[in-house]
Amino acid sequence: MHAIIQTGGKQYRVKPGDVIRVERLAFDKGAAIEFPAVLAVFRDNGEVLTESELPEAKVVATVTQQDRAKKIIVFKFKRKKQYKKTIGHRQNFTELRINEIVA
Repeated sequence: MHAIIQTGGKQYRVKPGDVIRVERLAFDKGAAIEFPAVLAVFRDNGEVLTESELPEAKVVATVTQQDRAKKIIVFKFKRKKQYKKTIGHRQNFTELRINEIVA
């Protein structure tokens, strides 16, 4: 069984046992989170939940880590203009372990 959830403006395909990194959520390490924004649920036999069954569906996850991602370098350059600019960026993230999909 797997589900499509939405958080932080992005959609994720998850199944029980998965570990995903989403944009920073305001929860402490070890907290249990329930995602009510379940867009779709696919059962093992191939059937998909209908619109009338989706409001009862939820995905339960546990926060395993709050951290910052590896630094990426952004380099801007314009030739013949003596313009060079280097910027670094580290994105905050929350790591989640998907415990169960209740459907």
